[in-house]
Amino acid sequence: MSEVKISAEPRTEFGKGGARRTRRAGLVPAVLYGHGEKPQHIALPAREFAAAIRHGGLNQVFTIDINGAPGTTLALPKAIQRDPIKETYEHVDLLIVKRGEKVQVDVPVTLVGEAARNTLVVSESTTLSIVAEAMHLPSGFEVSIEGLEAGAQVTAGDVTLPSGTELAVEPDFVLAIISQAQTAEQLEGGEAAETEAGAEETEAAPAE
Repeated sequence: MSEVKISAEPRTEFGKGGARRTRRAGLVPAVLYGHGEKPQHIALPAREFAAAIRHGGLNQVFTIDINGAPGTTLALPKAIQRDPIKETYEHVDLLIVKRGEKVQVDVPVTLVGEAARNTLVVSESTTLSIVAEAMHLPSGFEVSIEGLEAGAQVTAGDVTLPSGTELAVEPDFVLAIISQAQTAEQLEGGEAAETEAGAEETEAAPAE
């Protein structure tokens, strides 16, 4: 994954009111920190930031050019607050990284294929924690569940990692479980049992 260059403005207004004004101006409030540097409060162009995340994912590395500051800074989003209704970015924490440095991140995992018939796929985790070089972070992993029978598990050890990438969790960390799906008869039996139980509770209820 290559870095994306993005401009930033120093931010002097703080608190909820300042953040709202920043967002109304088409900017995203952010904090840049790490490597012993004093945290810097900055504002990023909302459209450019959203486009970069949409294209490169949540682990997109940015080359940040702060207006009035010498040079540029490499940074990785560490925490992103997003408005689920407006689908806008409310605030971003950016961690300073260096070329060649290894960092720990959570990478999305997608299950592909179809498990055996009459099975149910239960997702235990949609991300996998890995350690990789900051400038070569994978954008996502795909794991095949094709033909897996009930009782099978998909674990971190089943994920094929690119060179230079290591697991940050144990290989037996469970990502998904393949379980036996209930038959129509079992579902009907369960519904009948619930109906009978409800009727018994009604009969046992004391009269007012």
